[in-house]
Amino acid sequence: MMSTDLRSAMGEFKVHRVRFFDYMPSGIRALAFNQDTERMAVARMDGSVEVFHCSDRFFQEKIIPGREQCGIEGLSWVGERLFSAGLNGGITEYDLTNQKVKYTIDAYGGPIWTITGNQQGTHLAVGCEDGTVKLFEVNEDQIQFERNLDRQKSRIISLSWHPSGSKIAAGMMDMIQVFNVETGHSIHRMLADRGAGTSRSKECVVWSVVYLSDGTIITGDSVGMVKLWDDQTGTLIKSHNVTKCDVLALSVSQNEDSLVAGTSEGIVVQFQFVSMVLEKDDKEWVRTRTFRNHTHDIRAVAEITTAVVSGGMDAQLVVRPLLDKIEVRSAASALRKIHFPHRRLVSCARKSGLMLFQYPGHLELWRLGESEGKGTPGSSLFVKRNPEKLLQLKVKGEDHIRCSAVSPCGGWIVYSTASTLRLYRLHCDNNNISITKISKLPKVLSSANQLCFSSDSSHLFSASAQSSVHIASLSQSGCKFVGTLKPKSGSHQAIHLLAASEDGKWLASANSDHEVHIYNLQTQKAHCTVPVYSSAVTAMGIHPATNCLFMMHADQQMFEYSIEQKQYTDWSRTVQRKGLHRFWVERDTPCLNVMFNPQNPSHVILHDMYMLCIIDQSLPLPDDKTQFYNQLTLKSLTEEQRKSQSHAFKVCKTFKDILCVELMPDQSLVVVERPLEDIATQLPAPIKQKKFAT
Repeated sequence: MMSTDLRSAMGEFKVHRVRFFDYMPSGIRALAFNQDTERMAVARMDGSVEVFHCSDRFFQEKIIPGREQCGIEGLSWVGERLFSAGLNGGITEYDLTNQKVKYTIDAYGGPIWTITGNQQGTHLAVGCEDGTVKLFEVNEDQIQFERNLDRQKSRIISLSWHPSGSKIAAGMMDMIQVFNVETGHSIHRMLADRGAGTSRSKECVVWSVVYLSDGTIITGDSVGMVKLWDDQTGTLIKSHNVTKCDVLALSVSQNEDSLVAGTSEGIVVQFQFVSMVLEKDDKEWVRTRTFRNHTHDIRAVAEITTAVVSGGMDAQLVVRPLLDKIEVRSAASALRKIHFPHRRLVSCARKSGLMLFQYPGHLELWRLGESEGKGTPGSSLFVKRNPEKLLQLKVKGEDHIRCSAVSPCGGWIVYSTASTLRLYRLHCDNNNISITKISKLPKVLSSANQLCFSSDSSHLFSASAQSSVHIASLSQSGCKFVGTLKPKSGSHQAIHLLAASEDGKWLASANSDHEVHIYNLQTQKAHCTVPVYSSAVTAMGIHPATNCLFMMHADQQMFEYSIEQKQYTDWSRTVQRKGLHRFWVERDTPCLNVMFNPQNPSHVILHDMYMLCIIDQSLPLPDDKTQFYNQLTLKSLTEEQRKSQSHAFKVCKTFKDILCVELMPDQSLVVVERPLEDIATQLPAPIKQKKFAT
């Protein structure tokens, strides 16, 4: 940990720069795009599944935590339902409303390498280790095994339905089989060439297959080839040598005029179906672009309406815009790299200087260090007491942690998985730490989507199913159920944000339907609902002096709502009337925390992954002609000139790759950074050859 003195037009803060949270994102294993809902599902190596809203700045609106030993190999949408399959041999359907696994059934074919649904939304097909392609009928409440297609001698690696739903192409070792779905028999068997030289002794693995409506079958294989086949004659039409390594993933656009291939070198190659001669109808697939945005294997690609989305071993989700498909250039059409979750993994006990770090399978509690004296702006201060790891709490069972919190006083720790909620009492005696599990919890506290303590640490708020919030009182004798807060809207969507007021009177919740509900904690009744805005809430907080709710949205818009008056504040109306500076709106990572400075009530403090910002509500808003990043300019001006040049937004880019910022009661800032280069050094070396079951 390093302490820094930060002084500028923003004010003066001592900053604890925390870099001992070794957060490690999990690699991306599969992608599935739902054209109708504009949602992208992402499966990671740790078994977690995330859903991003593509038309809301790729906000990560749902996270379903993983489980130990749950290797997902494929994802597939059927309508608005999401399914996965993996090496444990099971097919899983997800309850996206409550963000958890709905059920898992065994396919009885050994490890499953691929899963895909037909366009009609009636059937799922899975490819198994035992050489079978198994068909499952999608019923209203569950899926049901229907039958096997003709069994093959080798494992089924990849599958693709013909858009009509009458045929299925299967990629295997050294061959591609085409099945008639009605009869279950193989119509064609196409042999994949093992390539020249030493690789001839190795089997050719057909990693990916795409079946087009005109009968063309496109494959990507371990020899580095993208091949086009004719399903009528079962013959090879054309080969494209893309890489010396593997072509691991393929995806075709909705209108079948563009194809992207992801390789084990970290390169995405685009092919387009174009006329070679002007005004001629004869079209062919031509390699047109190469994108280099990854360092490791690309395990999944998906071409969406205006962009190519890719992910792999380096754990970043890359959204690469296709400029020929974008009519108006905007922030939404910029290259986007998503490194960190759009949720907070750090909780801070502000009154006791403790930090709780959430890993998938355990929690760590640290005490912040202390520094001496004051320094010049930007200087490092001498650390007289190093930060100290006080506790590591391992999760019981196989489920990963969904959410966690430490109370402001540092006396309570709570976490929840999809199936259990656990509450602990912390006892600090001099330098000895002991922890007691609260064994008798109210039955309603079975699991939570979000957790939060009251500012005086006397109550725990647990976001439950159907957008409801359970309240429990905390005391030396344990935990007691107080009541349940329910929204009037009747929404079933899960809550992803909670914010409690400093005076203990109000609680605000935000859910995936973009609803923000405010409750009166004294009467335990719904007080009001903020008007629904088109973009998701990414962060919110209640001002300690005014009890106004400040909300940040995925599209970078901000609103301030007076809880007592049940309306937007004058400042908020001014922001909406005048608009925000384009440099602010074009930022590509969401704000993840809203804080307030009790010593300066007009200041609102925000942060995203790249910057810390103080909004001074007493100063004028910048327009697009104003210099937005103006701190250096202001420093060189006289006091009088400074007043005329100042505007409300003070942005600090001293810190990078920020996971969390908190303002402590002593006016110091805690900034938790996770440098991307540190993550990169912990990744395995880029591998050229994909191995089974890894």
